[in-house]
Amino acid sequence: MEAPMEQEGTLQDSRFEEPPSGQNQVAPGDSPNVELRSLDTLWFQVGGTVCNLACSHCFISCSPTNHTHEFMTLAQVETHLAEAEALGVKEYYFTGGEPFLNPEMEDILEVTLRRGPATVLTNGLLLDNKRCQRLATLARSAEYSLDLRISIDGYSAEANDPIRGEGTFERILAGASRAASAGLNPVMTVTEVHRDNVTDDGRQRFFKVLRTRGIERPRLKILPVFQIGAEAERTGVYESWQQLAENDVPEGGWDHLQCSTSRMVTDQGVWVCPILVNEPLGRMGQSLADTLGSFPLNHQACWTCHVHGVSCRT
Repeated sequence: MEAPMEQEGTLQDSRFEEPPSGQNQVAPGDSPNVELRSLDTLWFQVGGTVCNLACSHCFISCSPTNHTHEFMTLAQVETHLAEAEALGVKEYYFTGGEPFLNPEMEDILEVTLRRGPATVLTNGLLLDNKRCQRLATLARSAEYSLDLRISIDGYSAEANDPIRGEGTFERILAGASRAASAGLNPVMTVTEVHRDNVTDDGRQRFFKVLRTRGIERPRLKILPVFQIGAEAERTGVYESWQQLAENDVPEGGWDHLQCSTSRMVTDQGVWVCPILVNEPLGRMGQSLADTLGSFPLNHQACWTCHVHGVSCRT
């Protein structure tokens, strides 16, 4: 989602041959499996792991120098869109890295909105007036809806900037304000990196700040942090007990997990979900057809999704 990795810089293809060191994983035979109930949602790592920020809690360690995954091209996206349409996908999400660094991002949105609703996860820094106007024009003329999710990590610069970078609080809010002025009411996404972000008082503070910036109908989405990537370096890795086992299967099954209804496409194939794109065992194949089977919940990040009921969807 915008995201943080264990190492910055360009890595070779061998990076997906072995699990990263220091990450605890249970053996596939000792973990529960989640079936793909239906492929409703398709994610695209359209910005790769390249970002104009290097947030200290990013679970896939995105940064200006992280080329683990590269930008997806319009042609690559169109290939997967055609396959997705045949499989009945209902909605599309675009993330990175920073999607709007991709020079073909607006063209990608145009072709996607012919097939279904689209949501872009962005840090908001590249939402200048001209881009917001173009996106608003695209949204008005499209058959399906276009949504923006803008990430921020505190209702003040003092809370946000140590996580996202000096001066980013004001720049993020400026981008959100420009989007709202153009007629695009963004969803502001905040993580639980600060405990008071998720209290009732914290939510009201967010709403107050957003209204002062011209966002009359503020929307807020809260996500937990994952102790992988940069966040693991900041606060430490998971404890050994934070992993799922066969006897953890809930009464209603695993339908609350997004991996039961979605997949993630990168420039190098299809992964089970947006969280595990840097985990070798998260890669399921080259095409969507390769990924329609079950998946073992053997990574500790799966524990976070289960316990918190995480859905990266808006």
